[in-house]
Amino acid sequence: MRHEVFALVRRLRAAFSGLLGGVPRRVLVRGGSMVPTLHDGDVVLTWPRRRARTGDVALVRWPARPDQLSVKRLALPDDGGWFALGDAALASTDSRTLGPAEALAVVTHRLWPRPGRLPRR
Repeated sequence: MRHEVFALVRRLRAAFSGLLGGVPRRVLVRGGSMVPTLHDGDVVLTWPRRRARTGDVALVRWPARPDQLSVKRLALPDDGGWFALGDAALASTDSRTLGPAEALAVVTHRLWPRPGRLPRR
C-alpha cells in the first residue's frame, strides 16, 4: 500500500510539473562568485522549466563537472548551451574556464536573507 501511494505521488508530481512549468526549488548559494547580486549563504528560488534568457541568473552545470551545480549569470547562448559567468569575475570559475554550461533552472528570487526579485542584466 505504501509503495502504491508513493508511486501515485510521483506520477502526480510529474504531471503537474509539466503543467506548471516545473516545480520550484530552493537552492543554497555557496561561494562569492555572484557578489554583489548574491552572497555565500543566500537561499534562492529556482524554476526548472522556465525559459532562460540572456541576463538571467541560473542554476547551471558544466559537462566537465557533471556532479557540480553552480549559480551564474547567462551571458549568451553558445554551442547548444550558455556562456555563463559569475558577477564577481575574479572570484568565479565559469565558462571562461569550463566552456558552455547547461542551464538547468532560472533563479528568480532571493528567499533569504533579503527576500526579493533578482535583477536581470
